[in-house]
Amino acid sequence: MGSDRQSVGLLDTLNMETVRTILTHTYPYPHEHSRHAVIAVVVGCLFFISSDNMHTLIQKMDNNIKWWSMYACLLGFFYFFSSPFIGKTIKPSYSNFSRWYIVWILVAALYHLPSFQSMGVDMRMNLSLFLSIYVSSILFLLVFHVIFLGLWYIGLVARVAGKRPEILTIFQNCAVLSIACCVFYSHCGNRAVMREKPFYRRNSWFSFSKKEERNTWLANFVRMNELKDQVCSSWFAPVGSASDYPFLSKWVIYGELACNGSCPGTSDEISPIYSLWATLIGLYMANYVVERSSGWALTHPLSVKEFEKSKKKQLKPDFLDMVPWYSGTSADLFKTVFDLLVSVTVFVGRFDMRMMQAAMSRTEEGAKQDDLLYDHFSEKDDLWFDFMADTGDGGNSSYSVARLLAQPSIRVCGSDYDLKLPRGDLLLIGGDLAYPNPSAFTYERRFFLPFEYALQPPPWYKEEHIAVNKPELPFGVSELRKYDGPQCFVIPGNHDWFDGLQTFMRYICHKSWLGGWFMPQKKSYFAMQLPKGWWIFGLDLALHCDIDVYQFKFFTELIKEKVGENDSVIIVTHEPNWLLDWYWNDVTGKNVSHLIRDHLNGRCKLRMSGDLHHYMRHSYVPSDKPVYVQHLLVNGCGGAFLHPTHVFSNFDKLYGTSYESKAAYPSFEDSSRIALGNILKFRKKNWQFDFIGGIIYFVLAFSMFPQCKLDHILRDNTFSGHIWNFFSTVWDAFTYMLGYSYISSAGALFLLVAAITFVPTKISRKRRAVIGILHVSAHLASALILMLLLELGVETCIRHKLLATKGYHTLYEWYRSVESEHFPDPTGLRARIEQWTFGLYPACIKYLMSAFDVPEVMAVTRNNICKNGMDSLSRGGAVIYYASVFLYFWVFSTPVVSLVFGSYLYICINWLHLHFDEAFSSLRIANYKAFTRFHITREGNLEVFTLAIDKVPKEWKLDPEWDAEPKEPEQPNHLRKHPSKWRAASSHQDPVSTVRMVDRFVIQHSEKSDSTTVALL
Repeated sequence: MGSDRQSVGLLDTLNMETVRTILTHTYPYPHEHSRHAVIAVVVGCLFFISSDNMHTLIQKMDNNIKWWSMYACLLGFFYFFSSPFIGKTIKPSYSNFSRWYIVWILVAALYHLPSFQSMGVDMRMNLSLFLSIYVSSILFLLVFHVIFLGLWYIGLVARVAGKRPEILTIFQNCAVLSIACCVFYSHCGNRAVMREKPFYRRNSWFSFSKKEERNTWLANFVRMNELKDQVCSSWFAPVGSASDYPFLSKWVIYGELACNGSCPGTSDEISPIYSLWATLIGLYMANYVVERSSGWALTHPLSVKEFEKSKKKQLKPDFLDMVPWYSGTSADLFKTVFDLLVSVTVFVGRFDMRMMQAAMSRTEEGAKQDDLLYDHFSEKDDLWFDFMADTGDGGNSSYSVARLLAQPSIRVCGSDYDLKLPRGDLLLIGGDLAYPNPSAFTYERRFFLPFEYALQPPPWYKEEHIAVNKPELPFGVSELRKYDGPQCFVIPGNHDWFDGLQTFMRYICHKSWLGGWFMPQKKSYFAMQLPKGWWIFGLDLALHCDIDVYQFKFFTELIKEKVGENDSVIIVTHEPNWLLDWYWNDVTGKNVSHLIRDHLNGRCKLRMSGDLHHYMRHSYVPSDKPVYVQHLLVNGCGGAFLHPTHVFSNFDKLYGTSYESKAAYPSFEDSSRIALGNILKFRKKNWQFDFIGGIIYFVLAFSMFPQCKLDHILRDNTFSGHIWNFFSTVWDAFTYMLGYSYISSAGALFLLVAAITFVPTKISRKRRAVIGILHVSAHLASALILMLLLELGVETCIRHKLLATKGYHTLYEWYRSVESEHFPDPTGLRARIEQWTFGLYPACIKYLMSAFDVPEVMAVTRNNICKNGMDSLSRGGAVIYYASVFLYFWVFSTPVVSLVFGSYLYICINWLHLHFDEAFSSLRIANYKAFTRFHITREGNLEVFTLAIDKVPKEWKLDPEWDAEPKEPEQPNHLRKHPSKWRAASSHQDPVSTVRMVDRFVIQHSEKSDSTTVALL
C-alpha cells in the first residue's frame, strides 16, 4: 500500500527563514562574503594578539618610551583623521578612499619604527609577505573570473552568473585574504618545521595556585598562550607531505624561516601558509560559484510570489542625508554658489519672474484675478489648516514632519489637556522647498519624495505630467470648493529663487499634486479668503526681501475692495524681517511695512514665516500705542538643519510696538548647549571639509619644509627646555615666512582677507579685523606647530638610522636580499613567471612596495636638501618630496583645522552672537522639527497649536498597518486610516508617538486688537 506522505528533500527539512537570514543580507552581492571575511579576520587578529604574553611588552615600555610617545602621537592623529568614517557604509566615495589612504600611510610609517621589532614582530617580513600574496591573489582571481564569465557566455552556468563582479570587491577580498595569512604566520610561525617543538608556558599576569583551578574554564581562558599554541598546532597543522602533493609543494612559502635558513634539509611537508592561502582562495571560489550558478534555491527558497512579497516588506526608503554645507567636494554646493551669483547679478533689479507673472495674469478688473485670489474655503463653518517651512533637506526629518501632516488626526496629551487635532484641509508651505539649490533632482528627491511617502498621490497621477490649465480637478469634482481632500499652497523662499524661480514654476505652479495634497496654485503669490472673516496673504519676497510693485498693487486693491474693516489677516512671508532686521540692524521690506501699517491698519493679527529653522513666537505688550501686528511667529522646522534661538532672545520691538518672547523651540538654554557641538563634532559632521582645510594648512607651511637645524630642540635635557626651544623655533619659522616666503605669505594674506570677509557685517570694521586676525593666527600657529612636529619625527628617525639609510625602494631591496632564503624556488618558477608576464609580476611587487617607502623618500630628499640646498633638486624631485610631505601633513592637519574652525564658530555664536547660520549649518542637526496647526472655530477665533518632535528617527520600516489596509483603486488616499508608507523601525521613536505640543494660544476675532488669550505649554 503506497504511502500518502511525500518525500522530504534536504531544503524542506531546513528552517528556510534561518537559511535565508544567513545567506542573504541587505547589502547587494558581492559585498556579503567580504563582510563576513572582514569580521573573521578581525576576530582572528584580536584572538592572536590577546593570546600573546603582554608582560614582555610592558617591560620594554621603559626602554622605548621615546618610541611609545611617537606611536601615541602618530596613532592619535590617524585616529582623529579616520574617526568620522568609522561605521560608515563601505562604498566608492571619499569615505572609502580615506579608509584605504589611512591604512596605506599608517603602515608605511609604522614599519620604519623600531618598537614592533622590539616586540618580536618584523613589519618588513609581514609587509613583504602581504604584498606578494596580495599580487598573486589578484592575478589568480582575475583569471578565475575571466574563466567563469567565459563559461557563462557559452551557457555552461546559470543565467544569474552573468553579473560581472566589482573590481573593488576583488581587491578587498584579496587584501582580507592576505592579512589573514600574515596574521597566521606572525602568531603561529611555520608549523611545517616546528611541529616537534614542545609547548612551554611563559610567565603571565595570571596564575592559579591550586591544581583544580587550572582545570576550570576560566583558567583555560586565562592561559591564552597555551590555547593559541593548541589552535596553531591543531587547526593549522600541515596538511600532508610533499610526496602527497608533488606539484603543489615545489614552491614553499617561508618553508625554512623557523631555522633561519640553516636547516639541514628542506622540509618534506607543505607549508601551512600555502595551504591556508589555497583554502581561502577555494572558499572564495566555492562561495562565488554557489551564489552565481546554483545559489538560487538557497538564497530564494520561497516561491517567486512569496519572495517578492517578503522582499517588499524588507524595503527601506532611500532618503538623502542632510546637505553637507561645508563640503569641499560637493558639486551641488559649487552650483549653488554659481546660481546665487548669477541670480544676484542678473535677476535682482534686472529681471523679475514676478513681473512676468503679473504680465501673464488674466486680469479682469482690480482684484478680480482668478490666478491670485482663492475663496473656496470661505463658506465653511470652521477650518483646520497647517503651516510649515524650510523642508527638503534631510529625508528623515522632512518625512517625519510630512508623516505627521498626513495623519487623519494627531493626539497630544499633557498634564492638563488631551487633544485630538484633525488633519488640516489646507497646508501652507513657507518656502525653501529643497536644498542646497533648486533643481529637478533636489525637488524630486528632497521635497516631493517624502510627501509622496507620507500621503500617496492618486492612481492617475503621472510624474512627468505638466498642468497647463489649473486647477485640474479629480474626476467627478465640478468645482474647487466641492473638493474635500487636503490642498496645498506654497510661497517660494530665497533658495527657490537661485535659478530665477524656474524650478518652482515647473514643479509648483505647473503640477497638481504634492503627494496626496492637491495644488490649485498658479502663481508664486496668492490671497485666500477663509471662514469667519479671516484672510491669508502669501507674499513672494524673492531675493529683494520685499514685494514688487505689481504684487503691492494687487494686495492694496484687494484690501480696499474685499477685506472688511473687522476682518483679520494672516500674512505669510518666507523671511522674518522683524528678527533679521533687528539682528543685522537693517531695514528691509518697506513695501510690506507700508502694506501692513497704512493699508491693513491693525487688521494684521498674525505674521508668520520660515527661513530661520527654529520656532519662536513674540506677542505684543499691551500699551497705548497702535498695534499693527499682534503676534509674530517663526516656524522653519520643516526639515532643514536647526538654527539657534538664543541669538534672537533680546528682540523686543517692531513698528514702535513692544513685544515679548512667549515661546522658543529649542529653548534658549538648549540652543546654547547645542552650539558646543562645533568643537566636538565639526569634523565628524563635515569630514568633506578636509579637502579645503588640508590644502590651506599645507600652503601655510609649504615654504617651511624642510627644517634642517633642529639640534637645539633635541639637545636640551629638560622638559621645559624642550618646550621653550620648540615654540621659539615656531616663532622663527613665522618670521622667516613673513620675510622670505612668497607662497606661504601669499596664502596667509589670502586667508586673512577671507577670514575678515567671513565675519558678519553687523559689527564694525575694526572688530571684524580683530576677529579675523585672531582667527588666522590660530590657524597659522597650528599649521607651523604641525610642520615642526612632523619635521622632528623625521629627524628623530634619521638620527636613529631608521630612515635615509639606503635610498629609494628600501623595502623592495630588502625583499630581494632575503628572497632566495625565505622563498625557496627549486624549480625556477619565479623566473618563468617573470618571463611569462614580460617582467610585470616583479615590477608590480616593486612599485607596490615603493608605495610604502614614502617616509624613506621624504627623509632621503630632506637630507639632500639640507646638505646641498634646494637648488640641487630637479623639478621632479621637488614634486616627489612635497607630495610625500603632503601625504602625512594632510592627515595631521585635517583634524586640527576642523578643531580650530569649530572652536571659532562656538566662540562666535555663544559669546558674540555671530555666525548663527554658519555655526548651526555645520552641525546638520535633523532633530527639533515642528509645524503649526490652526483652527478657525465656529465663533471665529483662531486656535494655534505648535507640534514638535525632539528626535527624528534614522531607521524606517514598512508600516504593517498601511500594508494590510485594503487599497481600492478609486479611493482617494487621504481617506485611508493609515496613509503613510513608512514608520520608525522602533515604535517608541515614531513621530506619531513622540509628537508633543510646545506652544498653544488663541487669537480672538473681534474689533479690539487686545483681546488675545495666550497659554504657553
